[in-house]
Amino acid sequence: MNESVPNLPWWKDATLRPAIAACLTLSAAVGVFGFSFGVGSVAAGSTVLQTCALSLLVFTGASQFSAVSVIGAGGSIGSALGGALLLAARNGVYGLAMSRRLDGGLGRKLLAAQLTIDETTAMAVAQPDRRAQQVAFWVTGVALYTFWNIGTLIGALTGSAIDPKTFGLDAAFPAGFIAMVWPLFSDPRARKAAAIGGVICLATVPFTPIGVPILLSVFGVLVGIQKPVDAPKLEVAP
Repeated sequence: MNESVPNLPWWKDATLRPAIAACLTLSAAVGVFGFSFGVGSVAAGSTVLQTCALSLLVFTGASQFSAVSVIGAGGSIGSALGGALLLAARNGVYGLAMSRRLDGGLGRKLLAAQLTIDETTAMAVAQPDRRAQQVAFWVTGVALYTFWNIGTLIGALTGSAIDPKTFGLDAAFPAGFIAMVWPLFSDPRARKAAAIGGVICLATVPFTPIGVPILLSVFGVLVGIQKPVDAPKLEVAP
């Protein structure tokens, strides 16, 4: 892979075009799952405003799906937030990896922190030099944030205008969640972690409050902690 040309604006640098095209394609594809989240969130009892606010402020797909599914099933706010925070914790590890690659002052770094998720990190670390890494990060982050929130809004409006169960759209929620985590299973450690977490979750469902099994299943996630931070797998969720 050719290195970028420092003295050219990034949008004129031909060596960056393949990376930019890949970033935009990935962002558009992942953004489609925002529609599933919007439909599922409204079907679970959230308003359109609450649903959109969650995507705008949280912007990490797996955590959003987890929180809304727990609340929709009758779980407590504490259980929902606990599970969502555990899933979002990996973004802190990604932040450590990206801090060496991104420049700028406090405001720019705070914005970067909001956009640091699986996809932006993966696209950035795949580039051959620091400038290309920064371009890939920001293009993916801005495009994905835009697509995800537009998808959320459309899904929420659709879910509030019709009965999702009538058209089978309620199935989009669990299907979207599975599609977001499926790419992780290419890693043997991820499969082992999922299996352990699944067993713990199923074993504790009969006698623990809603949402608690998800919190307990984090012990399975500990299996995959040894994964290097410079080689994150795509979640396919902001």
